[in-house]
Amino acid sequence: MRMIAAAAAAAALLAVPIHAAAQEAGLARPHLLLREVVAGMPRGERQEVQVLAASFRPGDRTVFHSHRHPVTVYVLEGAFTLELDGREPVTVRAGEALVEPPGVRLTGFNRSADAPLRVVIVYVGEPGTPFLDPAH
Repeated sequence: MRMIAAAAAAAALLAVPIHAAAQEAGLARPHLLLREVVAGMPRGERQEVQVLAASFRPGDRTVFHSHRHPVTVYVLEGAFTLELDGREPVTVRAGEALVEPPGVRLTGFNRSADAPLRVVIVYVGEPGTPFLDPAH
């Protein structure tokens, strides 16, 4: 009887998925890079998704601007420094992401003296909404 109970317990343990184990061969699974609760998303019946890529040479920066809705930036290569009015600068490196808040004057930099920066940008807005509004 103890052998049957021990065998049943062992079988039950083997049947439980172990998340720390390697994923099944041939199956790609996403992993979470960033989860953030945001305000300012478009509320219309339809939204437009824009996915953009940007490359910065050493020392390059964006124009001072703001966005009407949150913007997600994912760094592919290098380090991206974001300066927002009234806040400390934030730097994210390759493999990291951040959300730029809407309605805040900001600019992004490649502060490196010798390394390029490449980012992917995701923006969701009402159809036809410009990606950015230059600050004056």
